[in-house]
Amino acid sequence: METGTGFIQSFQNAVESIHSLVWGPPMLILLVGTGAYLTVALRGLQFRTLLPSLHLALIKRRDKGSEGDISHFQALMTALAATVGTGNIAGVATALAAGGPGALFWMWITGLFGMATKYAEALLAVKYRTMDKKGMMCGGPMYYLSNGLGWKWLGVLFAVFAAIAAFGIGNMVQSNSVCEAVNGTFGVPHGITGIFLTVATGLVLLGGIKAIGKVTSLLVPVMIVFYICAALWVILANLEAVPGIFRLIFRHAFTPTAAGGGFAGATVMMTIRMGVARGVFSNESGLGSSAIAAAAAQTRHPVRQAMVSMTQTFIDTIVVCTLTGLTILLTGVWTGGQTGAKLTVQAFNTALPGETGGIIVSVGLILFAYSTILGWSYYGEKAFEYLFGERAVVPYRSFFTVVVFVGAVAKLNIVWSVSDVMNGLMALPNLVGLLLLSGVVVRVTFSYFSGKDSGGLS
Repeated sequence: METGTGFIQSFQNAVESIHSLVWGPPMLILLVGTGAYLTVALRGLQFRTLLPSLHLALIKRRDKGSEGDISHFQALMTALAATVGTGNIAGVATALAAGGPGALFWMWITGLFGMATKYAEALLAVKYRTMDKKGMMCGGPMYYLSNGLGWKWLGVLFAVFAAIAAFGIGNMVQSNSVCEAVNGTFGVPHGITGIFLTVATGLVLLGGIKAIGKVTSLLVPVMIVFYICAALWVILANLEAVPGIFRLIFRHAFTPTAAGGGFAGATVMMTIRMGVARGVFSNESGLGSSAIAAAAAQTRHPVRQAMVSMTQTFIDTIVVCTLTGLTILLTGVWTGGQTGAKLTVQAFNTALPGETGGIIVSVGLILFAYSTILGWSYYGEKAFEYLFGERAVVPYRSFFTVVVFVGAVAKLNIVWSVSDVMNGLMALPNLVGLLLLSGVVVRVTFSYFSGKDSGGLS
């Protein structure tokens, strides 16, 4: 027994060391730097076309008669399902608890540059997508790395990392989060919640991306609006303090935050690192995951879906993360020593009557985590299909569904660590592809907006 325990501890230590290396400053600089480079190359496209992009995503919703499996809107909702999750509730709180108010500013910077990264990922995903024997679209980093860059081995690496991450951060971690929230708020045992969650997941996965798209297009808007309304309630109740909070955010983005209460203080470097790390964790810009959903969209041109896809980062980080951050800062609980989801619960409970805040955060976590399972199931499925062919799809869906229950009842410390490492390793081949294919992104973009190529998939 001691030998087994020693091995597990050694493995855990090794994973933590790899995690520190993978998610260290070089990776964060590469992620933000890629977004900054693409922003310059595209002449600030995410700022110039934000309103038309939101209109295309949320109002027009689809390009009728175009090739693809799901609408613009459903592709966006599937990607949002996978990214709007624990990072928006627990991740923001962790950033503020460790980095102080200025961390929110660096989350914004990560999100704004990340919009250009997300745009490039989606454009390449649509341009280099293929159709399988069943007439379903296949695309994402593994396809633009192999078909666009010509480096199939790099596409295989991405697919392997994505396939492993799907079972961890996209499955077991999320189902466990749901069960923890349900148990803590409503007293329901993990096993019962796990059975219900497994059945609910399996029923949706049977229908593939079209069913996932339909469910997420209903679930995601409801859960985001629900959470936004709760946060706005807190903000409006403390409206007179909002200008002071913004001053606090900007001041401590560039100056150290002194210790106070249960807050240990933070250097500027810690503030930047926490803001960037939690921002990337939340919106996944640069990881390449959401490009897989973008490739399934019905669209007349890669640029149109790329415009839709970049609004995902805007909604996730600039809207939802900001509201969480303002709620925590306005209530003053960020100096109390709490962190993670417990800090967000404390913030809502401080501002709202009774235990309303805890219920709101718990329901938010449940919806966010379940939707993440659905979104990541599709990412993992496409990674497996790329590696093993179409015959792997049905066994994959069945196994993915069973693993939901495993995650619900298991202890997951090591799973969290391994999954986070896999997420980081996904980013490396994807960022190489984005940088080397950036010329294609720029050429296709300016050709579209000049009117020379506004319809086909050239």
